[in-house]
Amino acid sequence: MTLSTRVRTIAHWVDGKGFAGASDRTSPVTNPATGQVTGELALADVADARAAIDAAAAAFPAWRDTSLAKRTQILFAFRELLNARKNELAEIITSEHGKVVSDALGEVSRGQEVVEFACGIAHLLKGGMTENASTNVDVASIRQPLGVVGIISPFNFPAMVPMWFFPIAIAAGNTVVLKPSEKDPSAALWIAELWAEAGLPAGVFNVLQGDKVAVDELLTNPKVKAISFVGSTPIAQYVYATGTQHGKRVQALGGAKNHAIVLPDADLDLAADAMVNAGFGSAGERCMAVSACVAVGPIADELVGKIADRAKGLKTGDGTRDADMGPLVTKAHRDRVASYVDAGEADGATIVVDGRGISVDGESDGFWLGPTLIDHVTPEMSVYTDEIFGPVLSVVRVDSYDEALALINANPYGNGTAIFTNDGGAARRFQNEVEVGMIGINVPIPVPTAYYSFGGWKSSLFGDTHAHGTEGVHFFTRGKVVTTRWLDPSHGGINLGFPQNS
Repeated sequence: MTLSTRVRTIAHWVDGKGFAGASDRTSPVTNPATGQVTGELALADVADARAAIDAAAAAFPAWRDTSLAKRTQILFAFRELLNARKNELAEIITSEHGKVVSDALGEVSRGQEVVEFACGIAHLLKGGMTENASTNVDVASIRQPLGVVGIISPFNFPAMVPMWFFPIAIAAGNTVVLKPSEKDPSAALWIAELWAEAGLPAGVFNVLQGDKVAVDELLTNPKVKAISFVGSTPIAQYVYATGTQHGKRVQALGGAKNHAIVLPDADLDLAADAMVNAGFGSAGERCMAVSACVAVGPIADELVGKIADRAKGLKTGDGTRDADMGPLVTKAHRDRVASYVDAGEADGATIVVDGRGISVDGESDGFWLGPTLIDHVTPEMSVYTDEIFGPVLSVVRVDSYDEALALINANPYGNGTAIFTNDGGAARRFQNEVEVGMIGINVPIPVPTAYYSFGGWKSSLFGDTHAHGTEGVHFFTRGKVVTTRWLDPSHGGINLGFPQNS
């Protein structure tokens, strides 16, 4: 599992081993900090996708019938191996995604929370029982696994997002086919090898590399019973519509435009620190990033100044060096994000901190865009309306709390939001009135811990079930109710006494 600077072939993991597949289609994998191609990714054809699905289907009956005690032992073994070697995984993430190593380690740690939650699966799968619901009739509820489940994950969290799903899916007795992003596929293979080392039977966890061909087979193949997806809203809509049309259970988490309201009574230093961390961490490439800071009342100038001072002090560079922020994932994405800065400037917004053409600690061919702060943004500008997914923080100035709330509630997305205030009444009113699924009060990125569930409202989620927590357990299992009646021995025909000679 060591990294290499040479171009390598990156293939699939099927039935407990590497699988080259039959397709001759490939896609380049790059190091965003250098611009160099480091790998050639095998892109599955339909036959390759079916091989992975068939392996998972074949492994399901035995895994379903494996005792909870044994499943839990394997989960604990995986957890220990991951904890001991998470630095390896973080380095792989940095080499293909670009985020700084400390950020990659944080990603792994947040994913590991779900692994630890899944270690308690024996308690989480307990059903209920009613004795004598009717005369001599007992009723019990049980939860059972679905079968083969597909996970389609995005580039921005190649370890954490899959770990939102597969620990619970596997612990509950399902088998998994994971399709990672083509941009950073190696983390999934490292995880597959770790599962094998932990003792997971072959075929329970499979990695299918690919593009829309692989996705469509997962969405339409009748052997796949459920799909978990994270990505942009248009693709989430497609995944949900196609998967449900083919009879699958689907949870499709889409895009976001996360706002943070700063009220006049807020601690502005705390708020400014939070805006920098939430706006520029992981180069803004996360669905819980704050991209719109809503400054209420007279504090806007002071707040913008404090954010600008902090943003100018950030060091952008190679994630393996001493940098605060790394490159964007691809050149095309970097250029797209920069085009929004151009558009905001053309629309009359004020570029307070300009990340275009920034001096970096890294190779000149890296996909660089520094922290960018734009003030006097208005709701009709594309820099406000669109999910940019980069290190661009827009400041919208409003006169009142009501105006700020209306701005958020009018937005088509409803993933995450935050409010900064020292007024408990204002915070309590906000959490009640705002139409968003995850809320932070003086917390800039309100990602729930693993025993709560992750997911937004409106166009940020398609399907009724959020990720991990109790909802995640319910998503990866289905209920059965068993009604039982046993005749009492006194009914006749049975004698429980000692046998006697006739």
